[in-house]
Amino acid sequence: MPMERETGLFLHPYKDVHVGACPNIYISGSSSDPLRRGHPSNDPGMCVSRCLRCVGVALVALATVCAVANVLLLLPELKVHFLLEGHVTREASWATGLWSSGLLVVLGARAFLQSSHTAGCCAFRTQMLRQALYSCACLLSSAFCCLVSFTGLVQGPHCLYNTTSGPAWGVPLQPTADRDAGYLYNRSLWSGVCLEPKSVVQWNVILFSILGGASGLQALLCAANVINTLLGVVLGRGVGNNKVGPVSV
Repeated sequence: MPMERETGLFLHPYKDVHVGACPNIYISGSSSDPLRRGHPSNDPGMCVSRCLRCVGVALVALATVCAVANVLLLLPELKVHFLLEGHVTREASWATGLWSSGLLVVLGARAFLQSSHTAGCCAFRTQMLRQALYSCACLLSSAFCCLVSFTGLVQGPHCLYNTTSGPAWGVPLQPTADRDAGYLYNRSLWSGVCLEPKSVVQWNVILFSILGGASGLQALLCAANVINTLLGVVLGRGVGNNKVGPVSV
């Protein structure tokens, strides 16, 4: 009679067969029961891979938001001459939304998406260890962008404003020893201090808030992904592929 080999044990091709030394254990010849057959949805390794894929997609979307927000910060009034003349906010000119929460995070997300297709237990664990390192790097870069963004928000925009000696370019709303960043809560200063670019205070407040929020969310996702990948190292892949289950009495 032909025999089939499955999970290291011989399986009768027509019906469920009890394992000799274990009367309470059987191997099912049917794949209809996910609990008996080790359905992929019960595989911790598959869950880790699925989380990696979701995090990778989310990071790419957030990186796009960061890049667009940073580009707009470099173009007040959507005019390039402010950038060419150096009249943009210092934190915006660092372009952390382009390279820190943008390019670096996209490279990490690409690695997350590729690792989700890795097969084999040892290869999977090795990839998970690499992804933990990638996640830490993305966490640092996105946290740096978040810090820079909220610093730019507190410091206020670089603009043309009136001084005792006439109009001059500077940062009139930045905190000083006798003044805090109260301009964020005093909207009368938003249109009464800066002469050029027009509405630059509102422009900076909105875009720096978007940039800081998106990069902060990236940092949270990367921190969660560090835990996720470490679980992948511990659990590996294929834990749920065991097809041995208890016999119902």
